[in-house]
Amino acid sequence: MLALIPALAFAAVIGSGLMAGLFFIFSVCIMQALSRLPPEQGIAAMNAINDVIQNPLFLTTFMGTALLGLILVGAAFFTGGQGSWLLAAGGLVYVVGTLLVTIVFNVPLNDALAAASGEAAQEIWQKRYLTDWVWWNHVRTFASIGALALFVLGFARS
Repeated sequence: MLALIPALAFAAVIGSGLMAGLFFIFSVCIMQALSRLPPEQGIAAMNAINDVIQNPLFLTTFMGTALLGLILVGAAFFTGGQGSWLLAAGGLVYVVGTLLVTIVFNVPLNDALAAASGEAAQEIWQKRYLTDWVWWNHVRTFASIGALALFVLGFARS
């Protein structure tokens, strides 16, 4: 098991880096661009993105990084050392700040937007999506960047 830790940590670095980039780009430009469109166009574009993003490559990266994080948390209890605890911290930050935030906050808003139509969809878009969804995406951005930093530091010290 100990021999696998560097490989698992390296994979967690790659996965969290990819997710950090994805969430970052939504926070700094995609959502701002969609908010400038007429609401029905912004809603249609976001619904299309939410459909397309549910693909094997994204889901493997997103969920696989969470699984790697959990494995690294467990491994820290067996291996110890500063590097292992940094890797475990990265795993916890990723699972809580990225995976759980997505499940608890972002996905329900995605589902609500997809299920609504007409004025109801526009109200969700204006009053909840462009505020709450974006705020929680910022949380995911910072969490995945934090996890990336912890994974890199842990990898360097293990």
